[in-house]
Amino acid sequence: MDNTFIFAGFGGQGVILAGKLLAQAGTEYGLHVTWLPSYGPEMRGGTANCTIVLSDEPIGSPVVDTPTGLIAMNLPSLDRFEKAVAGSGTIVVNSSLVARQVEREDVRALALPLNDIAASLGNPRAANMVALGALVKATGAVPLETVQRAVTTMLGHKASSELIEVNKRALAAGYEAV
Repeated sequence: MDNTFIFAGFGGQGVILAGKLLAQAGTEYGLHVTWLPSYGPEMRGGTANCTIVLSDEPIGSPVVDTPTGLIAMNLPSLDRFEKAVAGSGTIVVNSSLVARQVEREDVRALALPLNDIAASLGNPRAANMVALGALVKATGAVPLETVQRAVTTMLGHKASSELIEVNKRALAAGYEAV
């Protein structure tokens, strides 16, 4: 079993962190994992994406040409990666920022108002966690509880308990939105 993902957006949307959390969850779930970030030199506003591979067998390369899942947090990301997604793959689109629909009919497209859902939870910056929760539900790559534990593992030493709980609630909200 291989699950391959691309998380894409602009800097500051948290796609790199969301990818790291999925990779950590995969590790905690006992899978082989790769995580490969790619981002421009800008601190915020530039492009950012990462690839994640989760497998029950050793992974030959972290490069993902045909992902089984995509999170597109903005229109340029959807434009760039939509065609690459494998047939019968899953695309989660941030409909708070992306007005157009997924053009392909051979994939599962989930247009969710990620920013709006995050804002309703009290933290608009948690849209990335909402997206991750939705992707986890749609793909079944790892259990939601494992991703929520990964939040504590990765953020527990530097984030407040309140911020950790907001992120866990955002994951659950995304999961329930599917």
